[in-house]
Amino acid sequence: MANNNVHLNWLVVLLLSFNSAFSQIDIQGHRGARGLLPENSIPGFQKALELGVNTIELDVVITKDNKVVVSHEPWISGKICKDPKGNAIKENDWSFNIFQMKYAEVKKCQCGTIKHPDFPEQIKIPVEKPLLWDVIKIIEQEARKYKKEIKYNIEIKSDPKGVDLYHPNPHRFSFLVYQVIQKIDPDKVIIQSFDVTILQEWKKSYPQYKLAFLVENPPSWKESIQKLGFNPDIYSPNQDFISARSIQELHQIRIKVIPWTVNEIEKMQQFIDWGIDGLITDYPDRALSLNNSH
Repeated sequence: MANNNVHLNWLVVLLLSFNSAFSQIDIQGHRGARGLLPENSIPGFQKALELGVNTIELDVVITKDNKVVVSHEPWISGKICKDPKGNAIKENDWSFNIFQMKYAEVKKCQCGTIKHPDFPEQIKIPVEKPLLWDVIKIIEQEARKYKKEIKYNIEIKSDPKGVDLYHPNPHRFSFLVYQVIQKIDPDKVIIQSFDVTILQEWKKSYPQYKLAFLVENPPSWKESIQKLGFNPDIYSPNQDFISARSIQELHQIRIKVIPWTVNEIEKMQQFIDWGIDGLITDYPDRALSLNNSH
């Protein structure tokens, strides 16, 4: 009987240890909960919050009238949206350039009712591209209801080749975003980008914000960070370009590691076992279920 009690006590310790470690992992709802509801939509963000994410991950672009809009592409994508008149947009048609459209026109584009081939579970509902401040305002209200503090991981969709074509220059782009987010606690915000010039601008002009460096296909994490010119708070690689060793090496220089976009439960578990700091996922329900299954 004594041995059984010892084994039971060890099991309890292990379970508590896992739950404690899991609670430290930043589960980020990619574009809200893209696997379940239309991406970068207020209902999608509300669903992610309802599921229990720590952080809402989203993308921002700029309109002709300098509004900060939540959208992955700086154009109206026919893959998920219709044009302002309700017509289908052909694949690879980038003519509905949000940077050349006023927000009133962007708002007329219905998104969310087109079947998404990559996300069969996604519920189809009509949504519009929201303003960043409207998203924050609603999520803050919802978070108070759940008695939970929520964070925002805001990706600035910038590319040096797109300056003055699809978006403003890094200084202007950053300032427009800053004007919106300065209304909330900087500790609740991460600024992320693939564009080193954006991150360099934030490091110089708005050092109070945490920065995440997104990388697609890096030769190595060291070379990526050398290109950036400073150590970011977070290194966010494509999930295929991360290893237990690189996580350990980055932790040694106090850089957190949060890969994207991790949708398979087995991969999530592997990364957790490797000591990952967070997961960006289209299916936050899957990631959060790992804690409940232990």
